[in-house]
Amino acid sequence: MDRRLIEAAQTGNVQDLQNLIKEYALLLRAAPLAGSETPLHIACIGGHTDFVKEVLKLRPEFAEELNQDGFSPLHIASGNGDIQIVKELLQVNCFLCLIKGKERRIPLHYAAIKGRIHVIDELLSACSESVGYVTGRGETILHLALKNNQFEAFEFLVQYLIRSNNREILNKKDHQGDTILHLAVSRKQYEVIDFMLDKNVFHEGRVEVNSLNKRGYTPIDSLLSEGGDREIEDMLKAAGARAAADLQSPQNGALSDNLVVTTQSPSPFQSRRVRAQAPSEKLLHYFKFDKRRDSPNEVRNTLLVLAVLIATATYQAVLSPPGGVWQDDSLPSQGTGTNDTSTKPHKAGEAVMGTHNNISYGLFLIFNSIGFFMSTYMIIVLIAGFPLQMELQVSLFALLVTYDTSMAAISPDKGITLCFTILSIVLPMLIPIVTKIMRNHCKLQKFRLPCTSPATD
Repeated sequence: MDRRLIEAAQTGNVQDLQNLIKEYALLLRAAPLAGSETPLHIACIGGHTDFVKEVLKLRPEFAEELNQDGFSPLHIASGNGDIQIVKELLQVNCFLCLIKGKERRIPLHYAAIKGRIHVIDELLSACSESVGYVTGRGETILHLALKNNQFEAFEFLVQYLIRSNNREILNKKDHQGDTILHLAVSRKQYEVIDFMLDKNVFHEGRVEVNSLNKRGYTPIDSLLSEGGDREIEDMLKAAGARAAADLQSPQNGALSDNLVVTTQSPSPFQSRRVRAQAPSEKLLHYFKFDKRRDSPNEVRNTLLVLAVLIATATYQAVLSPPGGVWQDDSLPSQGTGTNDTSTKPHKAGEAVMGTHNNISYGLFLIFNSIGFFMSTYMIIVLIAGFPLQMELQVSLFALLVTYDTSMAAISPDKGITLCFTILSIVLPMLIPIVTKIMRNHCKLQKFRLPCTSPATD
């Protein structure tokens, strides 16, 4: 595109545009050949109404062009809220409202995203059928307004849908199966939920409060999966909302004939909802790990911190064992009597506990080592894929060697030292194998339990 034409569109200088066309009559016809963006796109971005009018007189077909970002001029004007430009474009053709751009979004979608109520009203007046169009993700204009916290636009659209008898859009689902109530509840948008459940606005039965999404969640399940909210939960229950598990319970008569063949454990949401009546239980379950709510990255970071803390504590126990270490040497000949335990032969730096009680010291050594080696194994697993892997592995190996050296140095008994040396070699190799076998065994038992339950008549 000619540089002078771009500058004229950016500044909205109509006179420069007319002079350029006099100089080269085919200037506007050649403009789209240089790229997908036309002078009309540029003028709409700048909000130059007079320039837009002039271009539309000369090349009205520019109103249907999409730029490289998938925006038509009407998409741009609608998102920017330039009502005068929107009106000028709609005079060319009202069906410009239905042009699909990026992610199959139409101009009305961008007006809803930005909360441009006056533009929304103009677009719906020009082409009412655009209200039912959805994006490539199955989102309605209501979904988009909620996701972008445009409550006033949402309220305006809801009232329009009721007036125009398009109530089915109120319960329409996106590609995840979420209705606008699912969305508002998961985001805890109290004002939106209060509006949607208001009987003065929505007559009874107009909003489906027990609709299931693709994860099998009702709106109240979605709320509990996000940590819950007592006020919102009470509002939903007052409107007849229930958990998915309750909808399929024998008391409701749903699926009652199949309960013998498909015995299932209670939904985690059902059990959480029942136990939440006790404040102490509610507190415990609030902080309990929930794979639907907690991201794997957060869990990994938490586990890594815990593993480092355990490794630090067990390593410190080696440096300062229970009872401390002897500060001096004591030979058998220096003793004053065989019954005086304080004069048992020992050397400076050896564990006092190992000198007085070999059994207790052996148990301490075994379990402290299990904790240390298990935590270092967890660290190795959790840092897999990190940069500087070689440096991290060398550091952990050096830590293991210093642990073994320290534990062997403070042990007063050669037999214990030998046993510990063997243990320190075998344990790091044994831990990954044992944990894998036990984990697989536990999973197998979990899957077998429903099959072994007796059938009821």
